[in-house]
Amino acid sequence: MANSGQSRLITIVSWFFGLLLIVFAFFLVRNLTREKVEVRVARASFETLSRTVSTNGKVEPVVDFPAHVPFPSVIQQLYVQVGQHVQAGALLVQLNDADAKARIASADAALISAKVALRDIDQGGSFDDRNRFQGELSSAKLEQSQARTNLETLQELLAKGAASSGDVTAAQQRVTAADAAVKNIGARTTQRYNVEDRSLAQARVQDAEAALAAARNNESNVIIRSPIAGTVYSLPSLKYDFVPAGVNILDVADLNRLQIRAYFDEPEIGRLAQGQPVTITWDAKLDEQWHGHIERAPATVMAYGTRNVGECLISVDDARGELIPNSTVTVRVTETQHSNVLSVPREALHTDGAKDFVYRIVNGKLKVTPVQVNLVTLNSVEIVGGLAPNDQVVLRAKSPETELTNGLEVKPIL
Repeated sequence: MANSGQSRLITIVSWFFGLLLIVFAFFLVRNLTREKVEVRVARASFETLSRTVSTNGKVEPVVDFPAHVPFPSVIQQLYVQVGQHVQAGALLVQLNDADAKARIASADAALISAKVALRDIDQGGSFDDRNRFQGELSSAKLEQSQARTNLETLQELLAKGAASSGDVTAAQQRVTAADAAVKNIGARTTQRYNVEDRSLAQARVQDAEAALAAARNNESNVIIRSPIAGTVYSLPSLKYDFVPAGVNILDVADLNRLQIRAYFDEPEIGRLAQGQPVTITWDAKLDEQWHGHIERAPATVMAYGTRNVGECLISVDDARGELIPNSTVTVRVTETQHSNVLSVPREALHTDGAKDFVYRIVNGKLKVTPVQVNLVTLNSVEIVGGLAPNDQVVLRAKSPETELTNGLEVKPIL
């Protein structure tokens, strides 16, 4: 009976180990034959990361001379063409001077009239007025003399009883009237104009002098010269064109000194600062780049169409005459740049709440690895903790349906 029980135990143990061996073999074969998940990978490496922001801007000259027409005229002669470089003082345009000469003649006549009016006030009237007043004064004095002589004669006759007191009274009234007439005419001669009249006449003279000076200045502007050395970049008018007053007929600018006026959306302007480097591209010359820096960062927010933006002035550091004023360019401002930092593609970074992590490949399996990040750009992430150089991280599974999990066996592919 003992031998029978022992044999049964040995049989059970043998079956158990046999079954265990079968299970082990099953999982071993399954593990060796199972297809691993293919994943796209990258390695942590050192590179220079930059965070940039882009927008459009308009090119403007720093030193510019817009040639405006001072008065309506006809272009008599053009001495330059678009693209021509000119020196300071170079002759640009000559306008027809007929209108300018007419304005000078009119202003000169107005000045002469104003001066004559002032002289007449200072002299008590015009020559004709003075002659008329003098004649009136002479007649009044003659009447005064005759009235006094007649009064004296009647007073003598009254004393002899040869004249009545009524005759003497009438003669006295005539003398009084003659004296009043002489006094009135004298006042009209010397006090015809007051201080206000002379001040007004003086102001009219000054206005006429200013108008004459302006007319003569306009005549001098018939010939337009460039006050700066530069390039003619705009010339919309042609010879013999009529141009109204104030119209801009050409522009000269130093194309080696340019700036760009750009507008950035409100969420971006807080990261802009004076001196930040800028890269400039122009669709008309896609194979070229220019460089500059922020000269003036946005100081306020304003409405620009449907956007809230900040205005930024950008100096072009390497303008060589190729950029044209008023052209629209693309500017890319480098807000932050970190050199030679450990980074991984941004696609490898995952976030769980406030924690950042990547899937690192360790012995063919995924391992959730917490990381500390700093600068995040459009394509890359700066890693400041959690990874070592050349660590292999997963970007994504080849199959979109596959979910990445900790411990998943994977097959890296490029």
